[in-house]
Amino acid sequence: MEQNPIRIAEILLGLKDVNLIGVEDLGDEDSKTPLRVHIECLGERPKCPVCNGMSYSKGSSLVELIDLQSFGRPVRLIWHKRRWVCKDETCIAPSWSDVDTRIAAPRLKLTDRAARFATRVVGRDGRSVSSVARELDCDWHTINDAVIAYGTPLVEDPNRFGEVRALGLDETLFYREGRYRTQKWSTSIVDVMSATLLDVVPGKGGAEPKKWIASQPREWRDDIKWGTLDLAGSYRAVFKEALPNAVLVADPFHLIKIANTRLDETRRRVQQNILGHRGRGGDPLYRIRRLLNMAKEKLTEGANDKLTRFLEAGDPDNEVATSWRAKESLRELYTYRDPDLARDHLDALISDFTDNQRPPEVQLLGRTLKSWHDEILAWHRSFVTNGPTESMNNLIKRIKRIAFGMTNFANFRIRVLLSAGKPDWSLLATVTPVTTHISSALGS
Repeated sequence: MEQNPIRIAEILLGLKDVNLIGVEDLGDEDSKTPLRVHIECLGERPKCPVCNGMSYSKGSSLVELIDLQSFGRPVRLIWHKRRWVCKDETCIAPSWSDVDTRIAAPRLKLTDRAARFATRVVGRDGRSVSSVARELDCDWHTINDAVIAYGTPLVEDPNRFGEVRALGLDETLFYREGRYRTQKWSTSIVDVMSATLLDVVPGKGGAEPKKWIASQPREWRDDIKWGTLDLAGSYRAVFKEALPNAVLVADPFHLIKIANTRLDETRRRVQQNILGHRGRGGDPLYRIRRLLNMAKEKLTEGANDKLTRFLEAGDPDNEVATSWRAKESLRELYTYRDPDLARDHLDALISDFTDNQRPPEVQLLGRTLKSWHDEILAWHRSFVTNGPTESMNNLIKRIKRIAFGMTNFANFRIRVLLSAGKPDWSLLATVTPVTTHISSALGS
């Protein structure tokens, strides 16, 4: 049985060269009142930081820190911090206190081990800040400050991501602000080959992504061969200006989504022209609205018969059928693996779709294909998509749901990068926390 208080502190608290003064229990047997564990630092008397002379003790002050639970009860670590003053009365050095970052980082209210625990379970395991705060019986800001302080070095690690061959951009909603719920956006910057979130910048325009790309080393930018995007003109401008050597790739999913949108627009217009009202349950075109958007090869024999019958009943001029065939013809483009065959097929589609005999929605689709001609064909050489970028957006939304929303972009950025940015979690045990962000919230 260990009775040495120094060894007890090392075993229970994980701290060497610390003296365990005692344990204070101010609650009853079933109480959730925190246990108060009193410690003090051991070691030689420090030298004066100004004159390097001898110092003497000026007493001590008690600093209360939040520690991990012990035996199902909250714990407060009471650090008896010794205060020192220079013996030389002519020295201008002010008095100073013990500093031991093994116990706690400056300005944080959590012990070092509790702060690293909170960073791991919030950032890596996806727990909410509130649930960790309840477990340790402390304030939300106390946990959040620790997560940001210890998480920042992980996400700013220069080795977190290396060479990137294909870069993806996409926007996601950050939050809604004010009385009129004004939308605030963020843009995700993703390595689509390794499915790694590189960073998140505010806004959905091109200015911030362009600035981020420009801040990266020239060699890193030159290694990027492909740029994937969702047919957004602002992101196309970003790539052309910031990464002029990258080949742009239009995302297949978004292109087919546009074709389905044009098909829906055709169906609604025909419905309105023929029946004079929006789709209702018994209307032929309304009854097949979902079948129209399904892939042809996924339709059962019964569904295909239903589609044919209701198109004959509700589409006398074959405009909806033409839009449906246009969508299926565009889907066929992605069955080709030969770039030359794909080019011939796309050119034929553009020529057919832009014919003035086609429905106006199909003509608009044809003009879109013409505008993005090279970017569409680039997929048949790269075979990269913006799918990983969309998956990062789903992770971001999950983090927002866990947090019940976020409004501080700095906190939002660190949280999503800890979750989706693939930091090296083995570094958490050794990182030096960044506490410059901590404000007067410590007093709450």
